[in-house]
Amino acid sequence: MTQTTTDRPSGGAGGAVVPVLAFAGIAVAVMQTLLVPVVKDLPHLLDTTPADATWVLTSTLLSGAVATPIMGRLGDLYGKRRMLVTSLAVMVVGALVSAFTSDLLLMIAGRTLQGFAMGAIPLGIGLMRDMLPHERLGSAMALMSSSIGVGGGLALPAAALVAQHSDWHVLYFGAAGLGVLSIALTLTVVPESPVRAKGTFDLPGALGLSAGLVLFLLPVSKGGDWGWTSGTTLTLFAAAAVVLLLWGLMELRVPAPLVDLRTSARREVLLTNLASIMVGVSFFVVSLVLPQLLQLPAGHGLGQSMVVAGLCVAPLGVTMMFTAPVYARLSARYGPKTTLILGLLIIAAGYGGGLGLMDAAWQTVVTSVVIGAGIGLAYSSLPALIIGAVPASETGAANGLNTLMRSIGTSVSSAVIGMVLANTADTVGGVEIPTLHGFRISFLIATAAVAVGLALALFLPAGRPSAHPRLRASSEEDANLERAEAALRGFRGRVLDATGAPVARAEVALVDRHGRRAGATVSAHDGGYALAVPAGGAYVLAVRAAGHAPLASPARHEGDGRPVDLDLSLPGETVST
Repeated sequence: MTQTTTDRPSGGAGGAVVPVLAFAGIAVAVMQTLLVPVVKDLPHLLDTTPADATWVLTSTLLSGAVATPIMGRLGDLYGKRRMLVTSLAVMVVGALVSAFTSDLLLMIAGRTLQGFAMGAIPLGIGLMRDMLPHERLGSAMALMSSSIGVGGGLALPAAALVAQHSDWHVLYFGAAGLGVLSIALTLTVVPESPVRAKGTFDLPGALGLSAGLVLFLLPVSKGGDWGWTSGTTLTLFAAAAVVLLLWGLMELRVPAPLVDLRTSARREVLLTNLASIMVGVSFFVVSLVLPQLLQLPAGHGLGQSMVVAGLCVAPLGVTMMFTAPVYARLSARYGPKTTLILGLLIIAAGYGGGLGLMDAAWQTVVTSVVIGAGIGLAYSSLPALIIGAVPASETGAANGLNTLMRSIGTSVSSAVIGMVLANTADTVGGVEIPTLHGFRISFLIATAAVAVGLALALFLPAGRPSAHPRLRASSEEDANLERAEAALRGFRGRVLDATGAPVARAEVALVDRHGRRAGATVSAHDGGYALAVPAGGAYVLAVRAAGHAPLASPARHEGDGRPVDLDLSLPGETVST
């Protein structure tokens, strides 16, 4: 069943939408990062063992991984803004629970609720696609995609300052305040998207994916404590493989699955998601290594305070923020595949140079800036590659899956680097202290992950506009040129209402004779649309717009490179021009 909404995005909303949605992503990143300065003190603060204290971090990881694809799919079905506000509201509740307790179980419950906010990133990207003009979309998505790193980088020194001079519970009150402010701004500024997916929510698929992810990520995050060859770890990995396999077989049989595995198996989607794992690995290595290097006492590290360490790592996030407009220009000229490759090369250069830049605090700043620039370009490229390969109605779910792949990368990175640092540590006074040797091995592991990501990116298709118009950050002239080229290869015309007035922001989908979506677009302010065809033959033009009954209009294209002019009347008949 097609879901519709009566909330139509206003044409002038775009100017404030981007910073508000990016702020939501930054608020989520702050929630993730706020405990970093007090991680080593958690056993004392919560009166528990170090092994049990790690559940405060693990719970957020697990709930975030589960919530991201589920909230993305719910957003596609019932409204992306609605689910974005819901995610932020759950985060606020979780932050307040944690702010008022020092009990381990309640703290874990609060952190679990906070993890649900991870769905805000793909939901924000989906909203941007649905309501922003083509020429602004690239830089906007780049900023949204990078917000997780921006917020994390900026939050480190602030969280360190609070933790050093105030009660650590203040961190949670701050996160709750940011969440409330983000909800208020979203409700005030961001309109609901009219784009909806067909079908109902796949509850069995959601439960199966949740079980599989928990079974996989739990041993990844706790394997160091349990032992990587222990019966518990191996049993959970085996159970995860079985559950995810059965889940995949079930999803292939469901008419409206939680995750469209056929779409996810497309070359461009699959390779982008695999590359995302590698980018996630490389991002988390620098976040783990540099703060420890800076704070360890002289002889093992650089002997800096918690606040100074946060300030030295902050350029990682700041640089990611400033790469968004740079990405837009590069992608406009060369496409997101090239910018992803360039970003990975810069990350590799940062880690390679960082192997010899561990002797002074200013050297860590240089490393942060270079790696931040590369990660900013890479993160900015990922949503553009995904969105260019999936229908508009699947944006939330597809980007949710991509965000999940990044989370899996950071989880694997945390486990591997933790094991490396533990195995290379020196024991001083009964305490294990990481060494420069372990830090350098960690950087080499990150470089290897980048190399794998680079190999995957090189095999990404260059893109064929006739099948899936490539999404590119572009100037207005480039956007108009692309629309004109599409019109010369397929159907073009205007979407009109019953009185003949143009209908803006209507979703126009091209469906082939097999029932598969072959293309999609959104009508312009004058109602104009243009859709390229992959080949000649019979099609159906499916139109949906807020406040109008849906329209399905048969049409035919000879595939001769000439346009077919077709106006679409809502509701009513197709009017040939």
